[in-house]
Amino acid sequence: MICIFLGPPGSGKGTQALEISKKLNVPHIATGDMFRKHLKENTPLGVSAKQFMDKGALVPDDLVIRMLLERISHSDCEPGFLLDGFPRTVPQAEALSAALEKLGKRLEHAINFSIKPEKLIARLSGRRTCTQCGMMYHVDSKPTKSAGICDSCGGKVVQRDDDHENVIRSRLQVYDLQTSPLIGYFDSFGLLRTIEADQSPSEITPKILGILA
Repeated sequence: MICIFLGPPGSGKGTQALEISKKLNVPHIATGDMFRKHLKENTPLGVSAKQFMDKGALVPDDLVIRMLLERISHSDCEPGFLLDGFPRTVPQAEALSAALEKLGKRLEHAINFSIKPEKLIARLSGRRTCTQCGMMYHVDSKPTKSAGICDSCGGKVVQRDDDHENVIRSRLQVYDLQTSPLIGYFDSFGLLRTIEADQSPSEITPKILGILA
């Protein structure tokens, strides 16, 4: 079972990918984690990626694909895996399909997390994060017991720079331009399934499991 989770920042796809990977006992592969691992271990792929990242340039698609192929060559990926954060563009999706085909594998599902922009902005702009332990809160749905103080460690709880409304709107514009075309791409192959992401995580998880079953 090979599945891609699509959706704008804050749609909950990462949270669901972690939950589904535990329930199905398949790896959750996030491109950000892949990059960090290769950079930390100073692998040849990591060294190549760092040359682009240090210049503020995007890591080329072929290099990302090579990292991904290295990851899915591990035995834990034999039953399948969940992709989160890749592909981000149609050319990346085409390169991924070609790479999987060479391995005798194929993508089976692309699950799109759909949520209205205003709801997403309210969700993200209300997030607060502990600067000490990283615990996440929300001003409406999960406030701290004491204003600005983490319930867990007593650290300072703040709004991250990327959770300000103007930054969120900019990130959504980038998503719409680069990534939303994937919705039509995967739909044309009959792979797309859409989940309404404004529900609670406990409501979404069984729906995803139903799709993958």
